[in-house]
Amino acid sequence: MLNALIVVFRESLEAMLVIGVLLAWITRQPYPATLRRGLWVGVMAGFGLAIILGFATFAAQSQLEGNALEAFRVGMVLFAAGLIMQMVLWMRRHGRHMKRELEAHASRVSGTVGIATVAALAVAREGAETVVFLYGMGLERNGGDLLTLLGAAAAGLALAAATGWLVTRGARFLSYRVLFGASEILLLLIAGALLAAGIDRMIGLDWLPPLLDPVWDTSALLDDGSGAGRLLADFVGYRARPSASLLIAYATFWAYTLWRLGRNTAPAR
Repeated sequence: MLNALIVVFRESLEAMLVIGVLLAWITRQPYPATLRRGLWVGVMAGFGLAIILGFATFAAQSQLEGNALEAFRVGMVLFAAGLIMQMVLWMRRHGRHMKRELEAHASRVSGTVGIATVAALAVAREGAETVVFLYGMGLERNGGDLLTLLGAAAAGLALAAATGWLVTRGARFLSYRVLFGASEILLLLIAGALLAAGIDRMIGLDWLPPLLDPVWDTSALLDDGSGAGRLLADFVGYRARPSASLLIAYATFWAYTLWRLGRNTAPAR
């Protein structure tokens, strides 16, 4: 369940970065105590909104059946893959200016309610993304596997809290820039795995033609049903017997992502 740990770690670390920037800005204001209370109220409100979204997602699923349920599940998996990709691209372009933009926004809204709103929206956004990601990852799991997924998510949250604490204490060799840079690659690999799962579901439901199935067969060397092959399947989308449709979708995903990353590396104007 390494993918769940990484996703929750990254999302939680982003939320903690936002909170840290706002706390640092608050300490420079005339009445920091009141603003600080507003910030934590906003953080709790953001958590509450994310939890409501989680319940709403499962409530919506429980009202669906047959093709409608399958369409909802496939849509959530593909949406999660696209959302991860967009999150990485957005952070690559705006991450270096995020502190300045947050402080400017906090200055504009001012007041306890304004700070609470900024914090609530930031935490709710990260929490909502986490709900979508975990839902997409959990579709192929049941019973004990789901508990393991939730355990990995909790471990990711704890690891993010420990990392944030170390960074704020100036721990050597630790910086948000390095951590986000390393996690970008891992997140994109996870997005590719989610895309592969979604394409496989669509082919299995006869919603997408396989074109050629399989293109090759490496199951004798590395089966994707167990051991290291299963880990690669869950983490990067490895398939021992891939269809042509899956390979085309996977190649398109990486070609587009690498192109966008190349464009976003240039300084923003």
